[in-house]
Amino acid sequence: MAKNSGISGSGNTITRQIGLSLGADICWAAAYEDILARLDLAIPMGKDDIRFEVSRVTIEPFDLRQPVRYDLVIDRLTHWMHTSREWIKKAVVMDGLYVLNNPWSLQSMEKHTTYAAMMKLGLPVPDTWMIPPKQYSPDLADAPVTLSRYARLFDLGKVGAELGYPMFMKPYDGGAWVGVSRIDDEAALRAAYDNSGQRVMHLQKAVSPFDLFVRAIGIGPQVHIAKYNPDAPLHARYEVAFNFVDAEEYALLTDMCLTINAFFGWEFNSCESLRKDGVFYPIDFANACPDFQVTSLHYHFPFMVKNMLRWSIYCAATKRPMRQNLDWQPFFDVAKRDLPYRERLRAYAAIANERMETQRFEAFCQEHLSHLDEVVLDYFGTPRAKDVVQQKVKALFPPHEVDRFTDHFYGLVQFWRKTETERLATRRAPAQAGRQETTKIKLVRNT
Repeated sequence: MAKNSGISGSGNTITRQIGLSLGADICWAAAYEDILARLDLAIPMGKDDIRFEVSRVTIEPFDLRQPVRYDLVIDRLTHWMHTSREWIKKAVVMDGLYVLNNPWSLQSMEKHTTYAAMMKLGLPVPDTWMIPPKQYSPDLADAPVTLSRYARLFDLGKVGAELGYPMFMKPYDGGAWVGVSRIDDEAALRAAYDNSGQRVMHLQKAVSPFDLFVRAIGIGPQVHIAKYNPDAPLHARYEVAFNFVDAEEYALLTDMCLTINAFFGWEFNSCESLRKDGVFYPIDFANACPDFQVTSLHYHFPFMVKNMLRWSIYCAATKRPMRQNLDWQPFFDVAKRDLPYRERLRAYAAIANERMETQRFEAFCQEHLSHLDEVVLDYFGTPRAKDVVQQKVKALFPPHEVDRFTDHFYGLVQFWRKTETERLATRRAPAQAGRQETTKIKLVRNT
């Protein structure tokens, strides 16, 4: 299903190369490749027609002067595969590669930095302490003398009393809920600390009781908000829920997500927030390699694939320059102003929208990708889409559960198709009514 919005001046065809740097990813990459092929794009940009090819990035030795053939890479390995990370960093510096996400920011901006930065901007991050590790690696030869000179004994119970219970102990740079403990009293605090080993830990005041847990997933200027239940099994944590926030709450969560992502140079990141007494507290927002699997996102999975297609196509087609350096001063300038919190957050989001070229992006999508909704809707009803779901299920579930969970996840995708069909019909209705009214006016005038 080709989409060509016009005829280029010279008839030159330029192919943009998109690379997928993958680990255990199966489903989203396959869906991305399939849908991009179905789109069969030929986008006029100036005098050229822009087409796209996608392939998977391999891991192998590389010459630092070796040219890179990719225009854009969607990276899923930077946070742990060092060879891939260093290849990407070299490619950005040497070859002008555009990559999602900024590898330097992702490497250096652990949760500790994000908490401090967002506290500086005035976001209601819960009170957080850092505590020294319980143990130190024996490989650190200078650790004993350093600790004997400078380490100060501290009363962990006193720290806990000052912060207040309940609280959470969690690694300062952690992810995927590894090493996270809920602490309800001093005995639990001491036990968790004794078991923390060499990890450097945060203690963070719990937002308790809360009445809503949400995840806002940002891809470029697009934010998708899902209700989340951390106590459910992994495959059921993202809930299928509607109207769980009002319009102003939706706007606030969107502005918060865009602010965080633009501040750290992340174009694909998820932000967790808890609502208590009408206030959303951001608790975990350094997730710049967020979940992208149908086995956890299920109903929400097509939204994410579609948003990634839009943003990556836009960046590759327009040769959007990658912001290689982080510039925090405009955000800090806003923070210095005596503004109410909501107004301040809007000002941060305005900086984010400018950096993410939101207006230009939306115009591009309207002109060149207006058919994407229908293509994605059709694709996720095909046997191929079900096969993609099954491939991911087979990788995670025991053989006797494969059929059951394939039907479960594919069924939720079909429910998405139902609600998406209804959404698109609702969106088309005003446009059709407007065209009918225009026709009516013309008939009256002709009469």
